[in-house]
Amino acid sequence: MVGAPGGATRPAGGGGVGRARRGGGGRVLWGAPGGGRPADPAAAVWRALGEVLDPELPVSVADLGLVYGVRVDGDRVHVRLTFTATACPCMDFIEEDVRDRLLAEPWIAGVEIEQVWDPPWTSARITPAGRRALRGAGVSA
Repeated sequence: MVGAPGGATRPAGGGGVGRARRGGGGRVLWGAPGGGRPADPAAAVWRALGEVLDPELPVSVADLGLVYGVRVDGDRVHVRLTFTATACPCMDFIEEDVRDRLLAEPWIAGVEIEQVWDPPWTSARITPAGRRALRGAGVSA
């Protein structure tokens, strides 16, 4: 399992706030999927997750610290994902966007999302890029 912000390891340049753009209806317009299997599949998954925005904030789920880790097993990806609260109204939307974005990669055949609540999410998990994006949107973090 590749760790998340505040955890073990994460590829340099992860996140991706600069690449993520809002689309119609709040859905993200993602970058073009890569070609074949990348040399570093876990890093490619983190880059893709850096394009998935929270539906309510202009920040990626990776930069918010909602992704607790990823594991790549062949053509299948396992994502450990949390939310800002157990009653987060956007949980289904976020899971759908994570799944859809990852399945847009031709080398990924399946995505498993594991909801995790331990340790609980706190704003300390937000990356510096995420904090800059929130400040730019007028939200303090």
